Amino acid sequence: MNIVFSLDQIKEVAEKILAQNPNKIILFNGEMGVGKTTLIKQLCKSLGVEDATSSPTFSLVNEYYTSSNQIVYHFDFYRLNKETEALDMGVDDYLYSGNWCFIEWSEKIASLIPEEHSLVTIELLADGKRELKLE
Repeated sequence: MNIVFSLDQIKEVAEKILAQNPNKIILFNGEMGVGKTTLIKQLCKSLGVEDATSSPTFSLVNEYYTSSNQIVYHFDFYRLNKETEALDMGVDDYLYSGNWCFIEWSEKIASLIPEEHSLVTIELLADGKRELKLE
């Protein structure tokens, strides 16, 4: 799936992603500031998370509950120095829990990512819009 969108269309984009029935482990790739966290916040909202969401840049993972009591994990591995740091925090338990796992900077833990996952790539276009690819 490919979509070109502006940030004011983020709700529709999140709903289109979920309508594609992606794997519950979704990797988000793109340059800093392209809107990965903004999209993840909207995906959480579309899944029924009512609490405030934020980037887990310093905590590495935030845990949210949907209105139907599903768990959503949001990871940001930007500050990770070694994959062993992710192992030390128990990342395997999260990734194989069957819950939603939204992962920013997944290349920092590339060898730990399960084979079954979806990939969202976001690129900033010259006109300020974003191009999103879901694989």
